[in-house]
This record gives sequence, C-alpha cells and structure tokens, in this order.
Amino acid sequence: MLNHLSAKNLTVFSSIDLQFSPHLNIIVGENGTGKTHLLKVLYAVLTTSYGQSRKSTSEKPTKTAMQTLLAEKLVGVFRAESLGRLTRRNAGRERCQIEFGFDHPQFNLAFSFANNSKTEVVLSQTPDDWLDVPSVYLPTRELLTIFPNFVAVYDSHYLEFEETWRDTCSWLGAPLQRGINQEKSRNLLEPLETAMGGSLTLGHNGRFYLGSLEMPLVAEGQRKLAMLAQLIATGVLSDQSFLFWDEPEANLNPVLIKAIASSIINLSKAGIQIFIATHSLFLLRELEILLMNPENSVMQSESLEIKPRFFGLKFYRGVVKIEQGDDIDNIGDLAVLDEQLMQSERFLESRV
Repeated sequence: MLNHLSAKNLTVFSSIDLQFSPHLNIIVGENGTGKTHLLKVLYAVLTTSYGQSRKSTSEKPTKTAMQTLLAEKLVGVFRAESLGRLTRRNAGRERCQIEFGFDHPQFNLAFSFANNSKTEVVLSQTPDDWLDVPSVYLPTRELLTIFPNFVAVYDSHYLEFEETWRDTCSWLGAPLQRGINQEKSRNLLEPLETAMGGSLTLGHNGRFYLGSLEMPLVAEGQRKLAMLAQLIATGVLSDQSFLFWDEPEANLNPVLIKAIASSIINLSKAGIQIFIATHSLFLLRELEILLMNPENSVMQSESLEIKPRFFGLKFYRGVVKIEQGDDIDNIGDLAVLDEQLMQSERFLESRV
C-alpha cells in the first residue's frame, strides 16, 4: 500500500506532504485546485512500476531505466508538451521534487525534474523492486463506448487523449475470471448489476453490451457502473490493487451515486486502496452514511474496518493549500461544499 506522497513545485502545489489511508482516500476541492493532478501523478508512478513487473525479462529496477520510464509515463498521462510543464509556474528556474513512500520500503522512490526539462527525470532514490499489483484509473467519462479498437488505434497513431484512457481500455478487454476468483467477485458484482439493470458482455465484434443493448444505447450513468463491473469481473480490481477515480459522481443521478458510493466502500473492504477526487456533497454524505453503518455493506462479513482519509484543497493567497485528516470536519471549510449547503438554505428560505 502507498503510505505517503511528498512533493515540491508540482503543478499548482508549492509544497505538500500527504499521509494516505490504506483503504479509502477522498480528495475534495473546487475546480483548478489540483485534484486530478494528484490522482495522475500517483497513478503514473505506480503503473510505471507495475508495467515493468509484468515483463518476463524484467530485471530489478535500475536508475537509468526508471528515469526513462517515469518521464515517458508522466508525459503520457498528463499529455503535457514537455515534462517541465508539470512544475509550478514561477519566475526563474524551478525544480519539481517528488517522493513516494510505501508500507514495504523496497518500493520507495524519489525523483525530480526541472521546469525546462523535456524528458529528463533524475532519480535520487531507486526502488529495490517493481510493484506486483495493478493500478486502474477511471476518468470522469465512461470508456465502454470508445472501447472497440481504441487501444490498437492509440498505439499506432498519435491521439490527443490521455494515456489513462488507453490503459483503462486495455484492462476492460482483459479475460474474465474463472473458478474461485470468479466466486469472490460475485458479492461485488451483484449490487452493480442490479443498479444498472443487467449484466455486461463483450461481443465477438469487440463491442460491449448491457443485456441486449449495445453501449451507445445505454444511459451514461449505467455505462459508468458497467465499466466498474467489468474491471471487477476481470479481476483487475482485486485484493491489494489500486483504484484512482476522478469525479465518480459525474453525469450520475442520486440513485446511481448511491450505488457508486456503496461499491467504493465494498471495494475498500475487499482490500483495494482507493483514491477519489470529488466536489459532490451528495457523494461525500453517502460515503459517510455507509462508513457509519457498515451493516449496509455487502462485504459486512469482512473484518476489515475502513479508515478513510480526507484531503481538502483550496486557494489561499494565490497558492493551493491542503488540509488532511481522518474526518471531513478536519479539513476546514471548503467553498465548493459550502455553496451546495447555502443553495439548500436559500431554497428553503424562498419557500417560506
């Protein structure tokens, strides 16, 4: 599991030192405060390491190899014109410094790059081993409708899509689990299939279907649930893996947001370390309700107690500051949540 991230001069952040929960990490903030940037830098580094572990000829990490791989993945995930574009915009020469800490120290690493760097990363701490568990990144939109042939086209042409889309589409096409592993995933799949009104299948033509309907004919909210269901069915989301989800609530009605919140808690209880970015008060409240009432979880037989971690991002004198804690009340007042509460109050007042 990932324990902490320290960084200086990373995109909108001057200096951060974040301590993560091994279960559920919730990043809250208004637009432009860097929520997605945090998800992407975490994902890029973790998936770089796992990608090497899957190669049968892969040796132990070396400084030279790791520097090249990290630079390529960061540029691909952020789709930046150069690596230096990921440094904080300041006058003069700046250097971005990033450190990752894991519960198993052999995976720890630290690296840096300058604001004029094209593709050069300098490692100051090289990990002793590659990560052996996958990371999955779910963007704000669903990907099932673009899945047919997307990976092949992406690999053979330059497309202005973030590399996370390519990676996730690759996972969506993975073979389904069989045997005992398939049975373990049923508890996670059943509530999702109930919420989306059917089961997902991948046709011989390379298109996904929900029941008898091809994906373009299915509502987007159901497609997002179906995308999550497919990743569970293939076993990509399994014990000890990582899930990064940008605005799970996007384009969902409250009923489906409740289903998403329940799935997030269930996946956490299944041993998956989750990082989500949101500015939805409804999703936050639903997660809090489920955390306070664990009997509502389909994984209630599990002994694992979910201990969430909250991160509040906000602008302060032109700089993004992060407050963190084990409860949402520990991260200060956030304008994005206050506005939603004040709207409810204004509505009630207008009815009087």
